Amino acid sequence: MSQSSGFAKVVAAIVVAGGLAASGWLVGTGIENMRALDRYVTVKGLAERDVKADKAVWPITYVATDDVLQNAQAKIDADTNTLFEFLASHGIAREATELQNLQVTDQLAQSYRSGPIESRYIVNQTIQVRTDDVDAVVAASQDIGKLLQGGVVLGGQGYNPGPSYLFTGLNDIKPEMIAAATANAREAAQQFAADSGGELGGIRRATQGLFQIMAADGAPNMMEANQINKTVRVVTTMEYLIRD
Repeated sequence: MSQSSGFAKVVAAIVVAGGLAASGWLVGTGIENMRALDRYVTVKGLAERDVKADKAVWPITYVATDDVLQNAQAKIDADTNTLFEFLASHGIAREATELQNLQVTDQLAQSYRSGPIESRYIVNQTIQVRTDDVDAVVAASQDIGKLLQGGVVLGGQGYNPGPSYLFTGLNDIKPEMIAAATANAREAAQQFAADSGGELGGIRRATQGLFQIMAADGAPNMMEANQINKTVRVVTTMEYLIRD
């Protein structure tokens, strides 16, 4: 064996040994980091805000019956004018309304009907109200009895579910609510870290929940769309690292 060949083998052995030592250090450090990452806490943060509906949608269906179609149609036309006047008296302009769903039923043409027929023709008409003036719709819907006193028959083949109240400003409050929910989650995580004798680290993972719009009073079987006052809720799920 030549002197240069022996020297090359010694150098190669040193390199291999160094590589093994370095890989061992990296593996050990990786295991240590993995164990550090194993220490984390999962918390949920809640944010709620009370809001008021900013849009109202109100379909009003009314009906007229008669053995003569022209008479039934004339009654519908008269009731339409009565409804427009009623809405205008409550500050709901004609521009906020739309005539929809004119339906005519000839009961003699229905083969499945049996028994006597009081009126041959049934005419249904719907006025759809859509406005940002929620308070005006509230006042009008509470005064609906005046229409009945005036001879307007509500319902018919359609039905009158009453106004629906919508909140359309969700995008405007989302950033503040997410920030509030995140702060709430962090506060819970800090308490957990303190109770476990550690310190709170960075965020390991974060998940934003869905925004919910609910009836503010939370009564059983209460429909959110029928309520003016609502509660917006969001829940975020956060994972925080815990340091020793």
